Amino acid sequence: MASYKKTKTGWSVRVSRRENGKLKQVYKAGFATKNEAKAFAQEIESENSIEKKGKLFADYFTEWHETYKIGKVAPSTYRKYLHVDKILHDHFPDTELADMNRQKYQRFLNDFGADHSKEMMSEINIYVRGCVKSALYDELIKKDFTIGAELAYDRTKTRQIEYLNFNEIQTLIQTATENLDPRYTSLYMIITAIYTGARLGEIAGLTWKDIDFMHQTISINKSYSYVQRELKETKSKASNRVIAVNSGLLTILKQLRSNGNIMVFANQRGEIPTSNAVNKALRKLMSKSGLNKAGYHFHSLRHSHVAYLLYQGVDLYAISKRLGHSDLTITMKKYAYLMQEYEAEQNKSIPDTSKRSLKQRCVHK
Repeated sequence: MASYKKTKTGWSVRVSRRENGKLKQVYKAGFATKNEAKAFAQEIESENSIEKKGKLFADYFTEWHETYKIGKVAPSTYRKYLHVDKILHDHFPDTELADMNRQKYQRFLNDFGADHSKEMMSEINIYVRGCVKSALYDELIKKDFTIGAELAYDRTKTRQIEYLNFNEIQTLIQTATENLDPRYTSLYMIITAIYTGARLGEIAGLTWKDIDFMHQTISINKSYSYVQRELKETKSKASNRVIAVNSGLLTILKQLRSNGNIMVFANQRGEIPTSNAVNKALRKLMSKSGLNKAGYHFHSLRHSHVAYLLYQGVDLYAISKRLGHSDLTITMKKYAYLMQEYEAEQNKSIPDTSKRSLKQRCVHK
């Protein structure tokens, strides 16, 4: 609180000023009236209030993604950061970063997740955890309030991951092969995804130089941005890889040489099919194949590729490298449901094997 004193030259005031979190006494004299001295003190105290108020959690998130993400992630990905930014400002308009704790964060996840999908909540949590990690490095907080947080989400709005089993994949390939036309390249992209597990952007970015017909490999070293309509780097360094393919796929791809383009999947007009066009072609193909999978889309082909490889008994480490994952853990987490189902199928055969072995031993006796 400020103190005032009448002096021979007017009025003086003594007030505390906050500097770098510490209070220091400020004395000033020579004010003609006491009101002028009060005005000076009020200005100092107002500054103290601003100084005392810590950085808001939502504001720090904004500073973080503007500093560390702009220009370092794809524009489509950065738009997701902006979306999460708006959500945090709406839910934490006045919450200081230093005041955030596990309980507040969990309540937010519970409230917002009540009517949002698992994918949305997982995305928010990943971005917030990255921000919190940065705040810890900056020593702005002492503890990670996201540790132990449990995702809440609306199951009715959560897209179920669907994939095709071995027989369904064979059916889809056969139907696609019967309907191929080099002038329209969407079906060729679908077949390539089935055989390689590559992402849509990686497939769209392929040039003829990336295909080694002699050694039967496809090199993934770039990606096509549907937003910027240009080639860009792959998702990560691990995404740069060489995928072994069979001669059947290469024979199919050779048909596209007649279009006379540098890009493998550019159609007769020299255009690469849009994401919508490819997914529309996939839905039509699924219908022709008699496959009813409401939530199936182009990225589901990547999951189906993993299911196909597991069915063939391919080692998980080899699958991880083929998919372009930087860590085997990523593959295990992302495709845990497939591995569990595959293990269950394998376990079903164990009793039969045991019975056969027992029967054989009885016969020998």
